[in-house]
Amino acid sequence: MSGHDAIEVISTKRDGDPLTDTQIDWVIDAYTRGDVADEQMSALAMAILLNGMSRPEISRWTNAMIASGERMDFSSLSRPTADKHSTGGVGDKITLPLAPLVAACGVAVPQLSGRGLGHTGGTLDKLEAIPGWRASLTNEEMLRRLEEIGAVICAAGDGLAPADKKLYALRDVTGTVEAIPLIASSIMSKKIAEGTGSLVLDVKVGSGAFMKDEARARELAETMVALGTDAGVHTAALLTDMSTPLGLTAGNGIEVAESVEVLAGGGPEDVVELTLALAREMLAGAGRDDVDPADRLADGSAMDVWRRMIAAQDGDPDAPLPQARESHEVAAPASGVLTRLDAMAVGLAAWRLGAGRARKEDPVQAGAGVVWHARPGDRVREGEPLFTLLTDEPARFERALSALEGGYDVSEDASFEPAPLVIDRIG
Repeated sequence: MSGHDAIEVISTKRDGDPLTDTQIDWVIDAYTRGDVADEQMSALAMAILLNGMSRPEISRWTNAMIASGERMDFSSLSRPTADKHSTGGVGDKITLPLAPLVAACGVAVPQLSGRGLGHTGGTLDKLEAIPGWRASLTNEEMLRRLEEIGAVICAAGDGLAPADKKLYALRDVTGTVEAIPLIASSIMSKKIAEGTGSLVLDVKVGSGAFMKDEARARELAETMVALGTDAGVHTAALLTDMSTPLGLTAGNGIEVAESVEVLAGGGPEDVVELTLALAREMLAGAGRDDVDPADRLADGSAMDVWRRMIAAQDGDPDAPLPQARESHEVAAPASGVLTRLDAMAVGLAAWRLGAGRARKEDPVQAGAGVVWHARPGDRVREGEPLFTLLTDEPARFERALSALEGGYDVSEDASFEPAPLVIDRIG
């Protein structure tokens, strides 16, 4: 097929017809090589957004993206592998306690993570708050640490699904990020190429999530589970609530501190609940559901793996975490029950304080973020601190405060029950 054939592929999807295997293989390969222009690929992406794709088309599209790069192979490891992917939320520090916890149960966790953009924080940004810790490892280093320690959280190399990297940047500027076939194939091409034996997806729903609508989140989860299953990866998904942020912190260093509390056997109930729910799914997928991960939090073995995992990437697990230079308290406006804490409002405030970035080359502040002193269902007292805002640059407080305005409710509703965290399981 040649350059002219890009038009044929675009018009096939524009007219609502399915793409053939040959068309899909050709267009992904040609786009990766630069033979299909960005404007042609953006026209195709828009046609996919508007007209959708069938399950065989999405499967083939995902396989073509995997074929654009290298595949990792963990078959040499002495234990099974499991991984988790979250679609991103506010205060979502779950990877940090989860990877060492699952490793402490005898399953290797190769967690290739990313950086944050906008109001959702990136796992690597959080870990980089730890003095000395570095995100990049070679494949050899990664394999060695998985064998010796059992868990690795590191940056994904450029070799995995390079087609996705190009397409992702294009979707971002052409209004095609929302297309479920493109979201699903983007996530799953990287996860399947990563070579994990089982995969658990944490698909978030609600104001602080990428998917605000439960029906669309469910469709995304079902599509990704089908893609994983078709590729021979044991895949399951949990639909989880992201209308309220997770835990009591959103930022970088402060989320690391909260994760360490969980590993020490404490931490906020919701973070512990979701960490254990995902750990149980990962262990079941890897055939190790004979182990109860709650025991590994209680006996300190998950903490031991965390310390070794951090030290193996030159981080100092005992070093004090960076502190923001400035803080500002927000008092509860009335006494009563906190009945709503909007994840998007909190995420936006943390971002405006310097915890996140607007462009991928922006730096982030390790100490910035938001701490909230109550969760929905908790009683608060008028005048007592409800939020603490943290930043190095006091000029940022004003815009963060405006993000929080209208983002929470305190009422005398004694019958209030917080929504369940895990909405459903798929797969």
